[in-house]
Amino acid sequence: MTWETQKIAIVGAGVAGLCAAVYARTCGFDVDLIEQHETPGGLATRWRRGDYAFETCLHWLLGSNPDGRLHDMWDEVCDTDLLQFVYHEEFVRLETEHSEVLRVFADVDCLEREFLRVAPEDAVEIRQFTAAVRHLTDLPLPDPSADWIERGWTMLRMLPEIPLLARLSRLSAESYGARFTHPLLRRFFGEGPSARMSVLALAFSLAWQSQHNAGYPIGGSQAVIGAIAQRLGDLGGHLRCGAVVERILVENDAAVGVQLAGGETIRSDWVISAADGHATIYQLLDGRYTDASVESVFDRYESFPSYLQVSFGVARDLSTEPGYLTIVLDAPIAIDPETRLEQLSYRIFHYDPTCAIAGKTAVTCFLPTANFGHWTALRSTDPARYHAEKARIGEAVIAVLERRIPGIRRAIEVIDISTPATVIRYTRNWKGSMQGWLITPETGLGAIPATLPGLDRFIRVGQWIQPGGGLPSGLMTARAALKTICRGAHVPFRNRTHTLEM
Repeated sequence: MTWETQKIAIVGAGVAGLCAAVYARTCGFDVDLIEQHETPGGLATRWRRGDYAFETCLHWLLGSNPDGRLHDMWDEVCDTDLLQFVYHEEFVRLETEHSEVLRVFADVDCLEREFLRVAPEDAVEIRQFTAAVRHLTDLPLPDPSADWIERGWTMLRMLPEIPLLARLSRLSAESYGARFTHPLLRRFFGEGPSARMSVLALAFSLAWQSQHNAGYPIGGSQAVIGAIAQRLGDLGGHLRCGAVVERILVENDAAVGVQLAGGETIRSDWVISAADGHATIYQLLDGRYTDASVESVFDRYESFPSYLQVSFGVARDLSTEPGYLTIVLDAPIAIDPETRLEQLSYRIFHYDPTCAIAGKTAVTCFLPTANFGHWTALRSTDPARYHAEKARIGEAVIAVLERRIPGIRRAIEVIDISTPATVIRYTRNWKGSMQGWLITPETGLGAIPATLPGLDRFIRVGQWIQPGGGLPSGLMTARAALKTICRGAHVPFRNRTHTLEM
């Protein structure tokens, strides 16, 4: 087979699959990118209800600063000039139902002053934490696509901070928060889906916020997805939506293409899976290419929880409210038989004019739960109760916000409620996980092998091989995958117009 006919089949057109397809076309490969839904994006999505658009993915995009980490890499897969970024003054605002407030500022100096003002009794711990955030602001990210020289330089730059990295990586946010005495500071670290994460991940997030390298793009996740899809189209890549991959075809222990629902086959020289990690290994490949190390990942690693999302459109201008508001409840709310939430987090999208017309505001409330099975079983066996439970939770979420913003209930025009069953139905993500693997003290920051034992010409990309998830994991693992394929195909890796290496 000649170089001119080499093709890569890519399963899944989320951010990882799209980035892999762009890099593949840039390097000269023919590409078939196959997506089960009618539009690309996967978990990186939003949807419209009347005058409102509801975002379910993106809080910020690492790499928004032209001088910051990852910006140049995003420029390799899309025109970042198409993206307009918003930088929030506050990372989040925590409030009790008794008007106690903790403002977590994006700027680390402002954050330190606010924490010291609110909790002078925690001054020692506050200063230690903010000092750690400042140390991380200029620290490079480990790049799975880097060659050994780049990795060596990264390690040299990280060397002075290794004791700090080791110390923070061994602590969960929840255990770190126990060092503080002020109740809202403890809440900031120790509640919600990030509580089990390594506190190092939270410190990095605040460092990126402080650098103005984690802005929110107007249009949310679909603005980013659209920009990458446009680049792929400009390069002549083939994006096929509404097609379900049922099997990865293997001959002589090498991936040779995919089979679609209905029996159609697409032959290729390489296969990249940007689909769900568990389904890829145990369904698309029938569990034939595993060993103890592969199976131990699913046994030992902790995935992000699934979630319900209550979204509503409000016929009011809420621009005086914080963009991200967490309300600590007087009494917990029962989400399902295994989940009680002691706080609710609302995103008030007054900063994104694409979410609602002037004078109106889209609001979402994110409700994490690990009990995905309850919701999938309820939807399939008792639809009436499923809808009743959704309505109950929607009412509870609105009641809390009504106490915070009196009269908001009367202004609600649209309500939309999704559950873990919705997430699984639309994304097929394992356990309905919102991202993939958590970065925990047990996992650390290291990536999971992208290949599978005994299988040639196959590679995985995305959140299931890079703990921490998020859009950057899709970008970086896609870049690394194409470098690997280029080496195997004996062709140079190119990013846009430059040949980087053989």
